[in-house]
Amino acid sequence: MKAVRLEEYGRVPTVTDVPDPVLLADDDIIVQVEGAGVCRTDIHAYEGQLRDVFPTPLPFTLGHETAGVIAEAGPRVRGMAVGDKVILHPLITCGVCTACRRGDDMGCSDSAFTGLVVDGGMAQFVRTSQRAAIVLDPSTDTQSIAPLADAGLTAYHAIRRAVGSLTSESVAVVVGCGGLGHLAIQMLRAMTDCAIVAVDPLEAARALALGLGATRVAGEDARQVVEELTNGAGATAVFDFVGEDETPRLSLDLLGRQGSYYIVGYGGTLEVPTLEMVLKEIKVQGNIVGSYQDLRELVRLYERGLLDSRVVSYPLLDAPRAFADLNSGIIRGRAVLVP
Repeated sequence: MKAVRLEEYGRVPTVTDVPDPVLLADDDIIVQVEGAGVCRTDIHAYEGQLRDVFPTPLPFTLGHETAGVIAEAGPRVRGMAVGDKVILHPLITCGVCTACRRGDDMGCSDSAFTGLVVDGGMAQFVRTSQRAAIVLDPSTDTQSIAPLADAGLTAYHAIRRAVGSLTSESVAVVVGCGGLGHLAIQMLRAMTDCAIVAVDPLEAARALALGLGATRVAGEDARQVVEELTNGAGATAVFDFVGEDETPRLSLDLLGRQGSYYIVGYGGTLEVPTLEMVLKEIKVQGNIVGSYQDLRELVRLYERGLLDSRVVSYPLLDAPRAFADLNSGIIRGRAVLVP
């Protein structure tokens, strides 16, 4: 089969022929991939930024946002069958450790992250465990839903933490209106009554944000817009989907007293005087993907028509072009590879 392989750090992955995956455990499934999201984490991986976090022997197949159809199932698979459409949680978990038993999938002590630790979904077929699969409605578009496996899930995980503090008087700020941010705006609109400010340097991204439910949009004038909308009080929550360059500092500046800064994007450095943290009682929360249950809830939002997942599709063979387009910032929404 064809697969997008990371052969060498510092080089763009290539599409090459590899053996088809096989069932390794009785509860494994083989999924014929119909959509594989392209994530900035994939770029960080091939650039070598994650080699110490995920010391996976090269080469391996990228891809952790996967949806498709079950092609083969082990004898202990229950609740799903060959022919079912599924979306895959990116983490293969053990199911028996303390973290798994409390529903904290990302804390599993014996897990494997698809596309970073084991071969992922940028291929014609991928192997995973039934524990990672969620059966979809037969009418679901597997290309448009694929990015929910990480981009949507990570945004949902952060927003779900915040909804209890967001009232009709609150202002929430979404920094970065790309693959994650455009979904986050819709989640905030569906799950809260707060005002939403979308911040992005690109006019096209701001236009998309307005069309998806943002109350106001901003570029370099973000501080002014938030000050006007809150009468100087500052935002209740800021969701930073960039996490690089000036966005950590900007996010903290936009917060009001007892505000919460939710860090989702990464790659930069957070520097803030402790006095500022104390005086404003600011809370900082990191977010790494989300749980299986988070993904189940997110899928239901999507299937109820409350989320519009904007995707740009590329043939699997055009994976290098998709990486280049993501790097250049021209993709509105999320890039998806289609085998």
